[in-house]
Amino acid sequence: MPSHLIMFTGKECTHCHEMNPLVDRLEEELKIKVDRLEVWHDEKNAELLKECDKGFCGGVPFFFNKNSGMWMCGAVNYEVLNKWAQSCCQSR
Repeated sequence: MPSHLIMFTGKECTHCHEMNPLVDRLEEELKIKVDRLEVWHDEKNAELLKECDKGFCGGVPFFFNKNSGMWMCGAVNYEVLNKWAQSCCQSR
């Protein structure tokens, strides 16, 4: 079952690789799943990124919460990531 949390990533993206341990920690502590979608080598995922991003960020890592519509661009600290994951029905 797909998660409502998405991390758009690039295979060769340094900032994405830096975020992976924080996303792992988030999944473990909150008992949730973050779908990690590679966009640099997957056209379908790249199209979904464009739909979610709407031109605001234009790169990866890009985080999108389908429940709240809340999104984040780039590498962030754990506290910000946690707040994003737990957001429900907040505006961007």
